[in-house]
Amino acid sequence: MDIYDSTLSPDCVLNEQVARKIFKILPERGPIVVIMDRDGSFWPSNSEEFSKLNIDESFLMELCAKVDDGMEPVVTQANNASVTVAQLATERTNCGYVVVVLSQYSPASTLVNIDLIETILNQIALIASLVEENNLLCELQMRHYSTYGRSEIPSN
Repeated sequence: MDIYDSTLSPDCVLNEQVARKIFKILPERGPIVVIMDRDGSFWPSNSEEFSKLNIDESFLMELCAKVDDGMEPVVTQANNASVTVAQLATERTNCGYVVVVLSQYSPASTLVNIDLIETILNQIALIASLVEENNLLCELQMRHYSTYGRSEIPSN
């Protein structure tokens, strides 16, 4: 087992890139968005506010298991917040999960606005797809330049 597998895996890098893109555009007092990988590592959009909610990691993993069982999105209550969990995947990669936390909301009020929440979830999936495609294009371009560069080396 390589000790760098979890920190340097393509899924982890993609999740971090997606998180950075999404977190830049979230409003300051908007929802807390958490990107989770399949191993339980997570990146919250607002670490301080997320920690104040005291949402247990095992609770989140239980919700992710429900998503894996086909219940999607999962909407529930955690302390004083509504929590919505869905799968985060592109055509090529199952990145893990996206969690949308609405502080001071009940699951009933979230369900009234579920179309809006699903729109946010779909936009996050779209961002993940675009980031992944950009990464693939950059990789292909680097391979092309590498191949092109080697073909111009004079042979003796």
